[in-house]
Amino acid sequence: MADSIIHNWREPNSAVQLGNFPTRKVAFPDTWESFVGRFRSGQQPLPQAWADLFGPLCTGTVDDLVVVGQVGQSLDGRVATATGHSKYINCPAGIEHLHRLRALVDIVVVGVGTALADNPQLTVRQVAGPQPARAVIDPRGRLGANAKLFADDGVRRLFITTDGSRATPPPGVEVITLPAEDGNIAPSAIVASLAAAGMRRILIEGGADTVSRFIAARCLDRLHVNVAPVILGAGGPGIELPPLERADQAHRMPVRVHKIEDDVLFDCDLSDQRVAIGVAKKST
Repeated sequence: MADSIIHNWREPNSAVQLGNFPTRKVAFPDTWESFVGRFRSGQQPLPQAWADLFGPLCTGTVDDLVVVGQVGQSLDGRVATATGHSKYINCPAGIEHLHRLRALVDIVVVGVGTALADNPQLTVRQVAGPQPARAVIDPRGRLGANAKLFADDGVRRLFITTDGSRATPPPGVEVITLPAEDGNIAPSAIVASLAAAGMRRILIEGGADTVSRFIAARCLDRLHVNVAPVILGAGGPGIELPPLERADQAHRMPVRVHKIEDDVLFDCDLSDQRVAIGVAKKST
């Protein structure tokens, strides 16, 4: 029985590769600063200390785009307690990993629920690297003009809403208006509009409902799930998708596993199911 289980887990579409997260003390030229510079300029080879984890985000395999989602959750799949508290489920190194992702992408995207609950800055503060553009998906125009992600700090800020929204974001914020169905904007339309705005590498940072909708719409190339060794028992779920009748109907994907201090990061390759969306107008 044990041999059978191992064989099933290691079938061709389910390869698992183990790796250790680099420490902060790595030798030149494997420093993070060197990696960011070479990654963003397209230079090869990439510094090996970071290439295993972040190299797959360099170039898309479906089209010109690379869309990555990230979820930080507890061991029992919760992103917050029953009261909504979520700071901080993941360890400091896990938060640092999120900031490294931000430094590598053109734009960071969050849903309005996360923007209202956490009021995130969506900036690179924990690590070296350029600041990404920021976008919020807000179909009904609920987010106030004083939200931190709207701060005028020299980077592009985008407000993704619907035709009927009466929202008035601050001056300088670019507004993308898209059609909605049942109050939700299709993830493929969001990605296509960001590509038209020049965004090639896109990070869907949260919340869990937004990331889940992008997974269900087959709009992610990769998914980073950072699991903390805590059990919350109840609270908001991490990934929630339409139900299946049978377990063998579930999509099984190649996964790389990395240890990030106390947390375990699952780098999931979803490219074999990602729908083709388009080409970025330009690279930011």
